[in-house]
Amino acid sequence: MAEATKSTTTKSTKKAAPKATAAPKTHTDEAKSRFSAAIDEAKAGAIALKAEAGDRAGTYKDQARERGDVIVGEAKEYGQQAKVKAGELATEGKAKASDALGSIAKVISDTAPKIDEQLGEKYGDYARTASRSLQENAAKLDNKSVEEIGEDAREFVRKSPGTAIGIAAVVGFLVARLFRGRG
Repeated sequence: MAEATKSTTTKSTKKAAPKATAAPKTHTDEAKSRFSAAIDEAKAGAIALKAEAGDRAGTYKDQARERGDVIVGEAKEYGQQAKVKAGELATEGKAKASDALGSIAKVISDTAPKIDEQLGEKYGDYARTASRSLQENAAKLDNKSVEEIGEDAREFVRKSPGTAIGIAAVVGFLVARLFRGRG
């Protein structure tokens, strides 16, 4: 029996020896396998993150587009309201300007006899001519629409840009003086 034990021991020793020589390869292979698995897992995680980021970006893009559409709609509505209000103000301004011209014409016409007495009939006639001209312009202004007046103004600027700039400068100066006096 001693021999049987010895041969079993020898067999066990012989089997253990090949495992000892194969062990370093197994650890390297196992490390490579784990490293490859970790890389594959990282790649899968990156793909999942990319997909999630794409989904979120798409959601945010849709939300931004919807919000942009709402803002554009509101802006168009405000633009229409502003256009209507500007038209109302322009019509009101046209009426006031026409009334002002008529009032100035009446004042000049009323003072024409006094000018005749103090300066002579020649200057009184100038005043009456100026009064009639102002009344005619007030009537023309009253009869024209705001769009026609705007077109006339554009045509005047095209024909006489220097004069238009000069008038704009004088009006700007007068408006500035008016507001400076109130402040």
